[in-house]
Amino acid sequence: MLDGRHVAQSVKDSLKPRVAALEEQGITPCLATILVGSDSSSKTYVKMKGNACERLGIDSKQIHLPEETTTEQLLDQIEKLNEDETVHGILLQHPVPNHIDERLAFDTIAIEKDVDGVTSEGFGQTAFNFGKFPSCTPAAILEMIDFYHIPVEGKRAVVIGRSPILGKPVSMMLLNRNATVTMCHSKTENLPEVIQQADIVIAAVGKPSFVQGNWVKQGAVILDAGYNKGNIGDVDYDSCVEKAGAITPVPGGVGPVTISMLLKHTVLSAEWKTAKGNI
Repeated sequence: MLDGRHVAQSVKDSLKPRVAALEEQGITPCLATILVGSDSSSKTYVKMKGNACERLGIDSKQIHLPEETTTEQLLDQIEKLNEDETVHGILLQHPVPNHIDERLAFDTIAIEKDVDGVTSEGFGQTAFNFGKFPSCTPAAILEMIDFYHIPVEGKRAVVIGRSPILGKPVSMMLLNRNATVTMCHSKTENLPEVIQQADIVIAAVGKPSFVQGNWVKQGAVILDAGYNKGNIGDVDYDSCVEKAGAITPVPGGVGPVTISMLLKHTVLSAEWKTAKGNI
């Protein structure tokens, strides 16, 4: 079992002395989160991220805007945070209300503060293998792969899902590590047969218990990036664990590491800004 909580704690432990070093220079890393509307799940996620920041000594600036906020009003708020020298990272909680142009809002975030890896520019940099802040869940998946010394080069990886902040970037990141990557989606034909060829399976489809044990080959590494109601992932754990060489649980797998990557990116942003200011 690939224990995400253990990986996340290792990441956070490595960040503590770096936060302390910044504090000695009078710098406190700061993550600003923007929540638009009153979605209960989003409120919970924002609270969790704020608590994680507090435990590590990172400032958490939380901005809650009403449901009727317009795109223009949201962009104005993001621009203010872009210009705020004390803010090192900006996170716009997904999803926003339907009347808001979410992509435009994401792309208004300054690239140097895009610690959640949501901008189009950030995606392009990730694809070209020089991005500072890849999307946090793909970054978490690669962090777990590295932590558990899972070989990637030359392996067949199947990614189920093509989200611009999960399936697509993690595919590019695996490709940059010399995996042979197949991206699958709702239009993919003979999906179980495709998955059976995979050495590494990444499930990011948003359907509970979707991937079945008889779809995976013996010894495959399965990373479940899904989270559905009832603490259920995108992988049918009970049937897949019998076949997998390694597998992430839900909860306690990719999720905790995703939050630790957000913290890591925020600290990195503060370090880079401090170094730039000292040149």
